[in-house]
Amino acid sequence: MKMKNILLQLLVGLAVLLPVEMFSQVYRIDISGMIDKGLVYYVQRTIDDAEAADAKAVLVEVNTFGGLVAEATEIKDILLDSKVPTYAYVNKRAISAGALITLSCETIGMAPGSTIGAATVVDQQGQKAAEKMISYFRSEMGATAERYGRDRKIAEAMVDEEIEIEGISEKGKLITLTVEDALKYKMADYKAETLDEFLERVGLAEEQLVITEVTWAEDIVRFLTNPLVSSALMTLGLIGLLFEIKSPGWGIPGTLGLVCMTLFFGSHYIINLASSLEIILFFVGVALLILEVFVIPGFGVAGIAGIICIVGSLYMSLIGSFESVSMPDMTGAAMQVGLVLLSTIVVAGIMGKFLPKTGLWRWITLEPEFKKEAGYVASDDYSEYLGKIGTAQSTLRPAGIGEFGNKRLDVVTEGEFVEQDRPIKIIRVEGYRLIVRELEPGER
Repeated sequence: MKMKNILLQLLVGLAVLLPVEMFSQVYRIDISGMIDKGLVYYVQRTIDDAEAADAKAVLVEVNTFGGLVAEATEIKDILLDSKVPTYAYVNKRAISAGALITLSCETIGMAPGSTIGAATVVDQQGQKAAEKMISYFRSEMGATAERYGRDRKIAEAMVDEEIEIEGISEKGKLITLTVEDALKYKMADYKAETLDEFLERVGLAEEQLVITEVTWAEDIVRFLTNPLVSSALMTLGLIGLLFEIKSPGWGIPGTLGLVCMTLFFGSHYIINLASSLEIILFFVGVALLILEVFVIPGFGVAGIAGIICIVGSLYMSLIGSFESVSMPDMTGAAMQVGLVLLSTIVVAGIMGKFLPKTGLWRWITLEPEFKKEAGYVASDDYSEYLGKIGTAQSTLRPAGIGEFGNKRLDVVTEGEFVEQDRPIKIIRVEGYRLIVRELEPGER
């Protein structure tokens, strides 16, 4: 008996010394806020950790109005492929894309007052999407519900209001189920006041709950890959690089452009949308545009190829691999890139017209210093040059060098592009700024 007591004490002591990871674990995933690209990375990381730890279950706590369809579909695939049993607990709401994620789990619990459904697809303007996209998501919802023996037709009616189910919904109305309705029609399995009660109902109350959260780095990536933020980064990046190409030297526009494009490509690289191919393609496009502007006169093959490379790199960075891309992904990316290009042209046009007339232009372009030894004038009084006619010694984009008699002066146009060796006239003097325009043939 004494030997048995000693063995028992040894076993108890060993159990205390064992790391907590040796016991069964339940990994919790928090699906709240908008469903976006950054959330996919977080879910995949947590599932990988759960599988590596041989966890007993993965618990997905859902409270969301939805988000991006393509990203919700990726999360659905991750959950369906999980080697660890998956449980969902709807804490308040699983709306739109959140309903798809919830139905991707083997067992579903809902808190009192919670709802699930209303999963119709809308475009970036908030309008009902085209039938092609609705058909795609309707099939995704139906097939996912069917995977675990739930009613396919009810799931599809959450997406398409044209589906009528007698006793549940009439034509023209999307299905959104309350807890009681979800239990009645077997779209959910349990009603539980709290998460702890749900865990107890499914036999997981005694397991160690591992609370996983989105890291600060993932939060930053989620912010940067938000469609609005990524569109702003692309627009500012393109405008900055465009103005840098058009002005001599290197200044703030180019630096801002590089920072914005680095944030855009870097964040999309982290979540495996952009690759080194897209990044290389983008800078090849910029190099071709520089070649077209500074080396090759006119606008031809190099310029067109550069634009194609830049637009292609941005588009590919939004959709990722063509092997797994969906139609909503491709359509949404095309719309986003189109809006970015349109806004870039509009903003660049407005800035090109008005910005060179302001004192801010010289500061942000950080134009180089022109020394007296090289023939430049450093006088504070430039009024004597008003009306002078000379020649553009460099291409004016819109700033550059003009020669007037034997004097070489730093000049700027009102925004237009002037080729080298073209005749120019000083039409306005603003302090030390000489504003010029190109002379028409025969004009003096």
